[in-house]
Amino acid sequence: MKPYPLQFAPLIKQTIWGGRRLGTHLNKPIGDADDYAESWEIVDHGDDQSVVTNGDLKGQTLNSLFLESREWLLGKQWIANNPDAGSFPLLLKFLDCNRVLSVQVHPDDEYGATMTPPDLGKTEAWVILATTPDSVIYAGLKPGVTPESLREMVADGRTEEALHSFHPKPGDCVFIPAGTVHALGGGLLVAEIQQSSNTTFRLFDWNRLDANGNSRELHIEQSLEVTDFERGPVDPVVAEAESGITRLVSCNKFDLNSIRDTTTEIANTDRCQLITVVEGTAEIQHDDTVMQLNSGESVLIPAKMSQFSINAPSGHVLQMSPAINDN
Repeated sequence: MKPYPLQFAPLIKQTIWGGRRLGTHLNKPIGDADDYAESWEIVDHGDDQSVVTNGDLKGQTLNSLFLESREWLLGKQWIANNPDAGSFPLLLKFLDCNRVLSVQVHPDDEYGATMTPPDLGKTEAWVILATTPDSVIYAGLKPGVTPESLREMVADGRTEEALHSFHPKPGDCVFIPAGTVHALGGGLLVAEIQQSSNTTFRLFDWNRLDANGNSRELHIEQSLEVTDFERGPVDPVVAEAESGITRLVSCNKFDLNSIRDTTTEIANTDRCQLITVVEGTAEIQHDDTVMQLNSGESVLIPAKMSQFSINAPSGHVLQMSPAINDN
């Protein structure tokens, strides 16, 4: 099967903290409501399935490609190191945080495996696309916060006092390993790469009610159990540019790079890659084929696709790959 850049139909999610910028800023197919919160760009998680919209594989789900052509999709080394994997390992999404999200924490893989049904843990990274003057990110706990003191602050309605916070700016990258207490504040538009997991424990939800007048379920005991109290405050990543590519995150789950205002040759050494345009436009050139991507559009580059180039002379592109070694 000849490899080519795969495009997918986005899955749009609505929640109480969403808005309309997925449509107005990223050209997603939203309706008339005002609570469009997430656009899942590339996903293979249970019933949530990306479906190919272009080329010979049009109509196939990402999970069917994983099960039938996993080496073609992810490469020999990833498959050799993850022989028991049952699905594509990463999830790429956009979030419109029109209101502050709940204070939450995600478990690691070991804890996720004990859940019913089992799931992966959730390590993630955010790239901030847009902010408002008062936008805040809560990431990590202040020094000295312990399980006992956090439990007390939650019970007293003083959860915010335990949280490290800062005002982000567009272009910031924030790395959130599993076990990190966090919340995205109102006014943020975000690109997120994460493990393919939907496991979230809510520690605090700002005392708000849903559309039916009910408070959302909290998971205080689970949150305290999986929180990494050694993690401490989290600030934006300090990144160094190299050859037109800025490495933002390299961890045991994924690698995340930023490519801005340049043309870059990518030597695809048997690794799957996810490419998304977060500002301007870009072109993916492979052999004699050129694919133009606009802001908000994403593709998956199969591992078996040979060297290609990303041409973004006036654009901003994120490049992501599953980590080869999970250690």
